[in-house]
Amino acid sequence: MQTMPSKTKSPVKGAAAPAEHGYEFFGPPGAFAISFGLPLLVYVFTFVCNDISGCPAPSLLSPRSLTLDQLKLEVGWPRGGISGLASWKATGAVLAYYLLNLILYRVLPATEVEGTVLSSGGRLKYRFNTLYSNTVTLAALAAGTVAQGAEFPVWTFISENYLQILTANIGISYAIATFVYVRSFSVKSGNTELRELAAGGHSGNLLYDWFIGRELNPRVTIPLIGEVDLKEWCELRPGMMGWIILNCAWCAQQYRNFGFVTDSIICITVVQAVYIIDSWWFEPAILTTMDITTDGFGMMLAFGDLVWVPFVYSMQTRYLSVHPLSLGPAGLAGIISLIVLGFYIFRSANSQKNAFRTNPEDPKVAHLKYIETKTGSKLLISGWWGIARHINYLGDWIQSWPYSLPTGLAGYQILAAGAGAASEGAFIMRDGREVIQGSARGWAMPITYFYVVYFAVLLIHRDRRDDEKCHRKYGDDWEKYKQIVRYRIIPGIY
Repeated sequence: MQTMPSKTKSPVKGAAAPAEHGYEFFGPPGAFAISFGLPLLVYVFTFVCNDISGCPAPSLLSPRSLTLDQLKLEVGWPRGGISGLASWKATGAVLAYYLLNLILYRVLPATEVEGTVLSSGGRLKYRFNTLYSNTVTLAALAAGTVAQGAEFPVWTFISENYLQILTANIGISYAIATFVYVRSFSVKSGNTELRELAAGGHSGNLLYDWFIGRELNPRVTIPLIGEVDLKEWCELRPGMMGWIILNCAWCAQQYRNFGFVTDSIICITVVQAVYIIDSWWFEPAILTTMDITTDGFGMMLAFGDLVWVPFVYSMQTRYLSVHPLSLGPAGLAGIISLIVLGFYIFRSANSQKNAFRTNPEDPKVAHLKYIETKTGSKLLISGWWGIARHINYLGDWIQSWPYSLPTGLAGYQILAAGAGAASEGAFIMRDGREVIQGSARGWAMPITYFYVVYFAVLLIHRDRRDDEKCHRKYGDDWEKYKQIVRYRIIPGIY
């Protein structure tokens, strides 16, 4: 089915031509490093923090005596070597999961929403039912857990095949990025499908364009499924749902390991689920984000959506599944307070912006002050957006801390069953192995707190990218706006 464009808008008189779009992420070298370095980093996290020897693996704490063979034993390197990183069983299960997401996308009720105006003047239509489809998936998983507990086959399959599931998702992200890159060369100007190239995605460098995304909103028509907007579909469905699924799998693993589930792992799982479900509830708000309006769909977003989000963002619950910690009433209250504060700033700011863009006459936002640019756009200078240019990023970052704080001074060692009397503060697994912190105490913090540091870097970088994009778009008007709204993310500081 083709989507017909709406009436094209005439160029605004007096508007300056947009500045040329240069390289981002340090150009081709950065694209190479991210595209092939980050998958390796996810594997490193998987092996270094494990349920075989410890987190980090003991040999890494004694580099002088480190041998490759010993390290392989400690981290659980597959017997088949590189080929053992993948399996047909895990790949088939992951593909079935993606197919289920597509089927639910098609068969469940949906709301049709128009996207923002494209450079051609038209608007794409989007089919939104992520909340419905993922709720069905969660309900099925909940029913299975009620019936079979922590031994529910989905949870045990994930624990037993985690490495191979990771590899399958990496492979899918590479395949999608390659497919949309090759297909982007069929984009013709003036086409009725409203296909467009991303402003920064057709530099002419193959690697960079493959990474950054050449086509803005690639869509495919799948037999029996219909038309699917790949970028929007990947943004909120398989990866975000996978994030919740992995957290639940690690909760089940903790119960299988120790016979109980701690408040810390439940807290992280619940608050992250609330954050994720919030994005499904406010699904139309995604249409005004940089990912949809500006970035092409390539390796950067495909890998981020399908691999980085579910596998890196669930590292804390994976850690706690082997080294359980209890927060207690005071700790739990502190964590929840941070979550509420961050979520309030994040959701209130985003809702205000989305309401203003959708209907500036809405009584909730009609009082807000703004400056109008030569392009006709309105830039808010009061309300949340008069405090900082990306005040929503501050709320987002505040929420990242409670994801990591429950892991404490992270680090643990796993001793063989019968190795000696149980140490003070040790946890005994059901198979008799003993989990202690010992000399590993604190050494796993770069892993369990990685999300906080990474997220700060991501948000700062995203703010810089947005600043450059807006300068190209609005020119002098953007500089005037920055003189009024001086701070980027943190009022009075940055």
